[in-house]
Amino acid sequence: MKAKLSIGTWAYIFNQEHPTNDFHVILHKLQDLGYEGVELGGFNPHPSPDTLDTKAKREQLKKSVQAHGLEFSALAADLWSQKLLTVADSGPYIAAFAKNLFFAEDLGIKTIRVDTVEPIQNFVQSGVPFATAFDRAVNAFDLCSKLAASRGIDICWEFEPGFPINKPSEILALVNEVRVHRNNPNFGVLFDTCHAHMCAAVGANHLGEKEILPGGAKELLQQLKGKITHVHLIDSDSTLNEHNTSTHAPFGKGILNFDELVPMLLESGVPNDWWCVDLCFWPDAWNVTADSKKFLDRLRQKYAM
Repeated sequence: MKAKLSIGTWAYIFNQEHPTNDFHVILHKLQDLGYEGVELGGFNPHPSPDTLDTKAKREQLKKSVQAHGLEFSALAADLWSQKLLTVADSGPYIAAFAKNLFFAEDLGIKTIRVDTVEPIQNFVQSGVPFATAFDRAVNAFDLCSKLAASRGIDICWEFEPGFPINKPSEILALVNEVRVHRNNPNFGVLFDTCHAHMCAAVGANHLGEKEILPGGAKELLQQLKGKITHVHLIDSDSTLNEHNTSTHAPFGKGILNFDELVPMLLESGVPNDWWCVDLCFWPDAWNVTADSKKFLDRLRQKYAM
């Protein structure tokens, strides 16, 4: 695994005093800062399957990204208006995924991010048994994986404290069921270093008894070796943000040891070379974008060259 740096575009619209709605501005700034890639948050006001509703419009975006010397590292599909765990019929979720799958294919994107979409407090209030919710997620991800495989696209499931199925044993069980037992080698987890710490070391939003791994994020990473399809890098200060999910603290403002995590990630079998910075919900994200690249440049010079 080499290391190419990208950053998620959602950082520049969520929790920003002055959101960057113009996608071209993002491309231009990332080019100037020396990033190699951009990770598309496929929801308004940025390009989405609905706003770019023809192949011609999508081809134009693809060429614009290339003209700025960038590549797409992945697509974060907009599935949050759907339900997955609290409804028996996953058809609408699958349909929304398929729409994003075709969008990704047209843009030449090879990885799509998914999650379990319903906030954990909503799931608790629904009264749906965990086993039922787990099976619903497995069945939906199985079908999504098979649809994506037919297009040569990988799926990365992002586990996090804000959504159900966030204990280490649950995470491992789901990826094993979908990837191994259902025979979907294109399905795996999105290993976000911040979420991994919060789920494995802090036990944030665990339902029932907390499940803490002595080795924290590193131990979870070892357990998931060979089952990771994408990587997000960001620090953690061991807190949840106002949205009840992990605070994505800029590098150096948290406690994670990237000199330990990065070598392990390089040996984890990730099928792409992307290191994606995730500054989701961090105020004034542009102010730390350049420093994020400098931080990761030092790491890839040390470990990935």
